[in-house]
Amino acid sequence: MKVSCRDLGTMDYKDCWDLQQSLFDALIARKKAGSHPVPGAGSDPDDAGTILLVEHPPVYTLGKSGHTENLLVTREALEGMGAQFFHIDRGGDITFHGPGQLVCYPILDLERIGIGLREYIEALEEAVIRTVARYGITAGRVAGASGVWIDPGGRRPRKICAIGVRSSRFITMHGFALNVSTDLGWFTRINPCGFTDRGVTSIASETGLQPPMQEVKRAVIEILGKVLQCEIATAL
Repeated sequence: MKVSCRDLGTMDYKDCWDLQQSLFDALIARKKAGSHPVPGAGSDPDDAGTILLVEHPPVYTLGKSGHTENLLVTREALEGMGAQFFHIDRGGDITFHGPGQLVCYPILDLERIGIGLREYIEALEEAVIRTVARYGITAGRVAGASGVWIDPGGRRPRKICAIGVRSSRFITMHGFALNVSTDLGWFTRINPCGFTDRGVTSIASETGLQPPMQEVKRAVIEILGKVLQCEIATAL
């Protein structure tokens, strides 16, 4: 199964959300049309969708079931800091996106790949776990909480990667955000993912390294292809 990959560099959140939505809608239309061609959706039976890689300017996003009280400052204060805010249609609560964070948006047809939604989310987590392991970081999962964590069963669990997905007809959008060298101070304005008793971390914070973003992108795509058993075409 084939998947294309687009490296968007840095892009405004709303522009990227609109791009995701257009790709998502095209795959939905293709599925509804059956064997009939749909412009923009790709007619290759081995085509399972597109993965977008991006960094965003500072922005906070709140999932559809999130709680506004987990934003600890006013919208006006956010604007004064140069940050945007969006209430969006993914699962999960509130999180931050910004420079130094790799955001990965897979817009995929899970039926073509041959997996269900739970297995897909676990695959995203596994890809991140293997990626950070390349930097000497041991990560894992926390029962009942999505994402990838450092010291998940210890005294100081801290999240290095948040995951929030939307799915309809087994077509996905949104995805995960891996903190590479993110300024973690931005997370002090929220209860990240709704938690008040767990921290946030990054590859840089855990290791003292500043891995190049392109290097991390290449690792994520290589490992994600193996986990999903897909051929991901990329020019990274």
